[in-house]
Amino acid sequence: MTESFFNEIKKIVNNDVFHIDGHLAAGKFPGEGGAGADCSSQVSLQSLGGMRPDLAALASQFVRALAAEAARMANEGGAASKPVASTAGIPSPHQLSSGDLEAMVMEDWAGRVAGSTYLEEHLRIPRSTLHRWYRGNEVVALRKGRQRHVFPLAQFVDGRPASGIREVLSHIPHPRLAWFWLIQPSPRLGGRIPIELLKQDIVAGVIAAAKEHSAAS
Repeated sequence: MTESFFNEIKKIVNNDVFHIDGHLAAGKFPGEGGAGADCSSQVSLQSLGGMRPDLAALASQFVRALAAEAARMANEGGAASKPVASTAGIPSPHQLSSGDLEAMVMEDWAGRVAGSTYLEEHLRIPRSTLHRWYRGNEVVALRKGRQRHVFPLAQFVDGRPASGIREVLSHIPHPRLAWFWLIQPSPRLGGRIPIELLKQDIVAGVIAAAKEHSAAS
């Protein structure tokens, strides 16, 4: 837009909606102290009548676009201010018992889990193989309901459980406590997450940390 256009806009706007340098005045839009003020009400479109027809049309379009942009910015600001899900309120592994985890909604702390049907269809893990892993403690299986087990998806790499899970379960036998420990940053591992290290084949340090955690619990 040209400087003459901005000058014309400045003449018709009496409430400092637009400055000569092209910046929006603070506090004139919803969500920025205007308490829901309608931007379009800041400008009287009737005052455009004395301008050249082409410039008046452009100015009218500009003002409407300005109001639409202000509304969009306000909506985005509102969405950004909504709280996001956080595990900040969940106690540390040392403070939780298996009963505490059983009382919580599994997906709130365990992440994505799936049953054998999903694993067979999407990860191509045969049920017989999954059962063998489960019997050998090579995979974390969480009981959901009376008889059904589900499996946290974060433990799999290329359709196989990460190395070292069996050794972790030997030190932290309860599956829920073991999985909760595996997905939390560990002070013994420099704040790193054990399951992520296992998926990178960094096994020895994780097993040692699990042993220390078990001894301290």
